[in-house]
Amino acid sequence: MLKQVAEGVLTHQSELIANNAVVVQGRAGVLVVDPGLTGAELACLANDLRELGQPVVAGFATHPDWDHVLWHAELGDAPRYGTARCAAFMEDVRSKPDWKARAAEGFPEEIADDVPLDLYGLITGLPAETTQLPWDGPTVRIIELPAHAPGHAALLVEARGVLVAGDMLSDVLVPMFGYDTADPLEDYLAALRLFEDVAGDVDFVVPGHGSVGGAGELRARIELDRAYVQALRDGKEPNDPRIGPSAKPGWEWVSDIHTGQQQHFGPGS
Repeated sequence: MLKQVAEGVLTHQSELIANNAVVVQGRAGVLVVDPGLTGAELACLANDLRELGQPVVAGFATHPDWDHVLWHAELGDAPRYGTARCAAFMEDVRSKPDWKARAAEGFPEEIADDVPLDLYGLITGLPAETTQLPWDGPTVRIIELPAHAPGHAALLVEARGVLVAGDMLSDVLVPMFGYDTADPLEDYLAALRLFEDVAGDVDFVVPGHGSVGGAGELRARIELDRAYVQALRDGKEPNDPRIGPSAKPGWEWVSDIHTGQQQHFGPGS
């Protein structure tokens, strides 16, 4: 079911791991960002848009993790954009003869039989340093982030005050780091500063996973994520409600992610 976040901006949340698909209404149709997980969910989203009389005229993948690069034939064949690094990463993935089997290794077992792969990761890379999405709709600013995954990007729908944050600023997931750079923790802190730079223009933040927040929540999540990263960097135990006994029911497994990251980045690692 689509829910309105702001005028002309809607979300559609997956049942498992609360992925947020974002729909932005343009002049001739909609932009769909990170559309969802299962074939049934993607078909449901396509049906909802059809009933609204809104064809998909563009797509965008915030980053090359499996749950953000899926697509369904019923959403149509509009160009699906991503950063140049995101597109290059997915092109490399799909170049492997056994890429479907490799991709499936990461699927949660609850949905493994209903994740569509035919259109997986077919991303059109935008030229490096592109800062605005090329489409016929409200201005969408691209903010490339040096954290979490190669070619990760957030989108700011400027006239609607909506920040689509990719896999950051979640109320249920702690910061998760890429391991392909020299200093993933400092990279994450740098990405948080990019969010601070636009916070004055944001009324709503939509994370890749979890609940939508208002402007005050955006600043609170930046501070929470920063405190988590700094604690990890400094070898301290984070005081973070997303892990331990205060974790949201059903999200207790996030503590396991934290434990792994603590072992990787902690003192003596």
